[in-house]
Amino acid sequence: MTVRSSESVVTFTHPFRISGYSEELPEGDYMVVVEEELLQGLSFEAYRRTGTYLTVQGRGNRADSSETRPVTQKALEAALDRDRMLAAENDNSSA
Repeated sequence: MTVRSSESVVTFTHPFRISGYSEELPEGDYMVVVEEELLQGLSFEAYRRTGTYLTVQGRGNRADSSETRPVTQKALEAALDRDRMLAAENDNSSA
């Protein structure tokens, strides 16, 4: 089985919550890792997503540590959409 992973950075401009986790996370840049596996038996190359992970930096006494949390793509996109909506509201209110 062939597995690949890709990394990207997402930026939140407001504190946010991710579905499935209770605490609010601070604004900032977060690393996202997506893992996919090659689908076998097709006449073309295709991959299926097997996991999405958000890296969260520790705070306070644990500022030097990080935690990789499994998240759904849907939950991540919803949090980013809420953040963009808040940013747009702030832009409109300052105009």
